[in-house]
Amino acid sequence: MKPGPLALTLGDPAGIGPEIVVKAWNALRRDGPPFLVVGDAQSLASASAAGAAIIRKIVAPAEALTCFIDALPVLDLPLRSPVVSGQPSAATAPSIIRWIETAVGLALCGKVAGVVTAPIAKAPLYDAGFKFPGHTEFLGELTAAASFEGARGPVMMLIAGDLRVALVTVHAPLAAVPGLLTTEGIVNTAQVTAQALQRDFGIVRPRLVVAGLNPHAGEGGGIGREEIEIVAPAVRALEDLGLDVTGPHPADSLFPEVMRARYDAAICLYHDQALIPVKMLDFWGGVNVTLGLPIIRTSPDHGTAFDIAGRGLARPDSLIAAIRLADQLSRTRAG
Repeated sequence: MKPGPLALTLGDPAGIGPEIVVKAWNALRRDGPPFLVVGDAQSLASASAAGAAIIRKIVAPAEALTCFIDALPVLDLPLRSPVVSGQPSAATAPSIIRWIETAVGLALCGKVAGVVTAPIAKAPLYDAGFKFPGHTEFLGELTAAASFEGARGPVMMLIAGDLRVALVTVHAPLAAVPGLLTTEGIVNTAQVTAQALQRDFGIVRPRLVVAGLNPHAGEGGGIGREEIEIVAPAVRALEDLGLDVTGPHPADSLFPEVMRARYDAAICLYHDQALIPVKMLDFWGGVNVTLGLPIIRTSPDHGTAFDIAGRGLARPDSLIAAIRLADQLSRTRAG
């Protein structure tokens, strides 16, 4: 039995989503993996020089498998108002949310192998009453009622080349991070990460490292006590649970190539601690993965780029990498 296609949500239609989706289809149409787009067919047609000629509106996800080489399959859920490239609007928020909900529903019922999400902008969604910090938290809510074995996410992981980093706190002001860190939060993030590495990446005995919060990992308490009071107890608890884990380590020495060879994933404590090394290693091809969910979800590691939307300048590298990784993870989980 052939695996189902992936579902790719269009993201904010005023951003580069339509353009990179069309470019990704052109790059993958012959060799796959096949995907269908959940979104507005007209936005995709407008993003292609060939226009509507490349679009195939479908009703059932399985149709994508037969037409993918010849046309871009779209589960057309039209926008309710016009869109201008580079000009985000709260008027598109209901459609953007509906596209995500639809794709997640298809994944939960097994009609698609996984979900890939094109970038959304948070401000227009917030203006329309969206109550989640971003995709990751929204996906956690949408899948909360579905059964799932093991530690529950959502946990954000970023991947670039041989580097995998998982975040304990995500979109939090830097000043708030110390107060948000808890031993329990670090333990849960590490457990979700280790189980995902086994289940979805096929790593039998994952090796984890945990970063410190302060310079030099606190220098024995001389530059902060979070490592002593929060992080080290988490590492000991994880060791007691049987995980292969070390830390807290000074973050500035965790990411050179010689160090990356010693672990399968790094547990990072705040946003930039994780994302700076990822983007330094592969600015164009990084991928965001949501761990600890009953579905596979990936996305490109960049935003909507309203400043270049509609100009034909956007690169699809990260989206292509996200599609390929979602296919790989779904096959590993299923197999």
